[in-house]
Amino acid sequence: MNSENFQLAIDTIMQRPTRGIPSWGGNIMEHSFIEHLAGVSPGDYVKKPLETYLAMKKKMGTSAIDQWIPENPLTITAHGYDEQKEKGATTGAERIVRDDILIDSPEAALQHIETIVFPQIYKAIAEFDEDVHIQKIIKNEATVQALFGSDILKVPYGIAKFPKFLYGAYGYENYFMAYALYPEVMEKLFSLQADFAVLNNRAIAKAYHLGKFPPLTRLDHDMADSRGTLVDIKSLDKIWFPHFARCLEPLLKSGIKLIWHCDGNLMQMVPRLLEVGLKGFQGFQYEDGMDYEKICKMKANDGSSLIIIGGVSVTRTLPSGTPDDVKRELKWLVDNGPKTGLFLGTSSSVAPGVPWENIKVFIEGLNYYKKYGRRAASNY
Repeated sequence: MNSENFQLAIDTIMQRPTRGIPSWGGNIMEHSFIEHLAGVSPGDYVKKPLETYLAMKKKMGTSAIDQWIPENPLTITAHGYDEQKEKGATTGAERIVRDDILIDSPEAALQHIETIVFPQIYKAIAEFDEDVHIQKIIKNEATVQALFGSDILKVPYGIAKFPKFLYGAYGYENYFMAYALYPEVMEKLFSLQADFAVLNNRAIAKAYHLGKFPPLTRLDHDMADSRGTLVDIKSLDKIWFPHFARCLEPLLKSGIKLIWHCDGNLMQMVPRLLEVGLKGFQGFQYEDGMDYEKICKMKANDGSSLIIIGGVSVTRTLPSGTPDDVKRELKWLVDNGPKTGLFLGTSSSVAPGVPWENIKVFIEGLNYYKKYGRRAASNY
């Protein structure tokens, strides 16, 4: 039998009226905080990361998790990432080499896309086995849900496919110069990615039905910085959005609610994402211009209110604010969030360096709103 916490998450996804507001995710990265919240001894997280992280999430009263990353904090110390960590295409690598091709120009990126990536996608399409993929998804999700038990709802994450920018492979400079100089090739890339995504997403829709998963998943891809979209929005309208829309149809037609993870200032994309059929958003960077209050008043293309995972800012309020700032931001999220379909959490992962007092008040706030809901916001 499912717990009240579990059922609250289900009811919120289905946008039913609820007394309380459930909590979502909120990945804490500092080892000492993980251990303190889990009620274990110092050093236990490194010894038993999965068990310790899950104990922390349960003690926090987490209602739903989609991105289950219990070992991610192992990659970071209390002072940040290890300086010796290997640098990648977008993190300062001096040379970018892909399949023996030195990516030192937009033409080199183009060469790799046409000679390596295109054949890889054609091969993936030809060899795609729907039944195998369906069973893999069901097994993976069932395994994590069994780990969570009836306390926390596991929501599928990272399985839906759609066309993406490849700056992670070639670096920002070479990729975006190629994007600007060779739009025909870029559209072909998006089209092929969408062709494969259609096959993948049809399988996902069937897996959702067979596995009886909660009808929600988050699409996650960074397409903006603090100034706006990484490319001109008109170019996205022309060569990206049509392929993005068509590959999501199998999911949307099956009733799966899609929400978008917001990094940077995505305000130009918000109405376009809703027009495609998305049902909500998560991960707002308010300081970059994401207008939470305006977005929460918007409607999906079927006229329904949005599903919103409202997060306390991990780049401003939690690290630099006071406990009162944290309380005010939680209240603001509740006061301005949708009447149904609202979860509370953090805007992204919580890096080391956040004051313990802010973490404490944040968790107390999550449990307060989960117990008393919107009607008690005036007393918080």
